[in-house]
Amino acid sequence: MNFKKTILIDLDGVLNIYEGNFDKDFIPPIKEGAYEFIKELSKDYIIKIFTTRNRILVSEWIIKNNLKGYIDDITNVKELSYLIVDDRCINFDGNYNNLKQQIDNFKTWYKK
Repeated sequence: MNFKKTILIDLDGVLNIYEGNFDKDFIPPIKEGAYEFIKELSKDYIIKIFTTRNRILVSEWIIKNNLKGYIDDITNVKELSYLIVDDRCINFDGNYNNLKQQIDNFKTWYKK
């Protein structure tokens, strides 16, 4: 029996061309390479999109970008998962010594 681990992937800034200009009624186009990435990843993992956006709007975006067969669910809850992929996160390495500095100096990839 092959057990697939679940991965939560953030929508804005990871799967789409989002650069901080949030519009609740519009999801930016898919980021180059995202389709191939999701297709390949889905062979070994359960993929859930993590977002606070409207679920219907996200579902339409998934269908429009031919991702329906690769995405298992949409959630706004950081639920039990093997891994979370997000453009707004810091990897905690078990050491608090420089964590505050990392937080204070954090910039998303598109602001570097």
